[in-house]
Amino acid sequence: MSRRPRIVIVGAGFAGYRAARTFARSARGRAEITLLNPTDYFLYLPLLPQVAAGILDPRRIALPLAGALRGVRTVLGEAGRIDLDGRTVHYTDPEGATGSLGYERLLLTVGSVNKLLPVPGVAEHAHGFRGLPEALYLRDHVIRQIELAAVAPDAGLAAARCTFVVVGAGYTGTEVAAQMRMLTVELARRNRLPYGVRPRWLLLDVAPRVLPGMDEKLSRTADRVLRRRGVEVRTGTSVREATRDGVLLSDGEFVASRTLVWCVGVRPDPLVEGTGQPLEKGRLIVDPYLQVPGRADVFACGDAAAVPDLARPGAFTPMTAQHAWRQGRVAAENMAAALGVGRRRRPYRHRDLGFVVDLGGVQAAADPLGVPLSGPPAALVTRGYHLAAMPGGRARIAADWLLDAALPRQGVQLGLVRSWSVPLDTASPELPKAPEHVTDRPPEGAS
Repeated sequence: MSRRPRIVIVGAGFAGYRAARTFARSARGRAEITLLNPTDYFLYLPLLPQVAAGILDPRRIALPLAGALRGVRTVLGEAGRIDLDGRTVHYTDPEGATGSLGYERLLLTVGSVNKLLPVPGVAEHAHGFRGLPEALYLRDHVIRQIELAAVAPDAGLAAARCTFVVVGAGYTGTEVAAQMRMLTVELARRNRLPYGVRPRWLLLDVAPRVLPGMDEKLSRTADRVLRRRGVEVRTGTSVREATRDGVLLSDGEFVASRTLVWCVGVRPDPLVEGTGQPLEKGRLIVDPYLQVPGRADVFACGDAAAVPDLARPGAFTPMTAQHAWRQGRVAAENMAAALGVGRRRRPYRHRDLGFVVDLGGVQAAADPLGVPLSGPPAALVTRGYHLAAMPGGRARIAADWLLDAALPRQGVQLGLVRSWSVPLDTASPELPKAPEHVTDRPPEGAS
């Protein structure tokens, strides 16, 4: 009996999860499928701001890989080096041990990480928003600042602790500012802040409007809701320097603050740089069939791949969850076709379904199929979209939404994630970091 071909998928984000599920169904046991990922879950990133705001339990948006992907073997580990000539992926497991996976077909879906800019102090004092550890840290940190402000010895310190700066008015930054502003208003009411201090949220972006990559109608809706809610929207403004005591803005103003949330965008996972293959702004170049040119055994998709946009000749598809989800399916079908199973291979083509932005409460901005919506109708469409897009656990998410609408949120610090465990400059925002002298690896001889 001939050995089954070995398929290795690196990354279980939108592209990797969809690819693993699709390939397992197409192959029907005729291939050995291994999924390498640092965590044992698929994370539905669009709802991460609601986790930080205390609307959703973090487990609601973390779908366990075991059981959800039948016929797929999951290996916990971070890919460290890929030997394309030797057809081997080298990785490190959560306890520091190393391993390797051989393959006949490889699919790279390693996604993206926080985008860094050469701004003094940002790497030391800012935190990103790309994984559950960062969301849980931000929630604890914000609650702590409000509680410390309530007992601050002077008005200046109280105001600094209640001032929160979000850099980047794209999809993530806009939702973080909108959702967290509502949370801090409620926390301030309970903690009775002194000196007449009130929570202050600033949303900064060098672009001339919020949501610069989306339709202008969506942008205007989001801007109106943010300002009405009390968020200070500063367009055409960036950060010149970040310090422990605050942020120096590009217009010369110094904002005293203890919170800097970095949402300026993402960059491809640096792992793809080590493949030695041609790149486009850090993304691995692939053909319309999501195959790496000159490497018949290697495919790539999602944020780490520069996928030709057939609707716009000469351009590449943007780094969005919608594209990653659809590309994962096409990549899996094309890999299966290369093995002689499933449907014929096909190029990746897309049709925009629109975007949704949840602004908290009954406010949202959406343009399903190009129809602009705002207010409660947009909120209904937005949550309906998320429920439909979530691969599982929909009932639990809907239950949390109902409870949030009926009951006050719990404003308590859990203390599970420390500041040093979520550095901005990391290739794995989904994993909390530990000091160099701390390890989870058991001592020798321990059982």
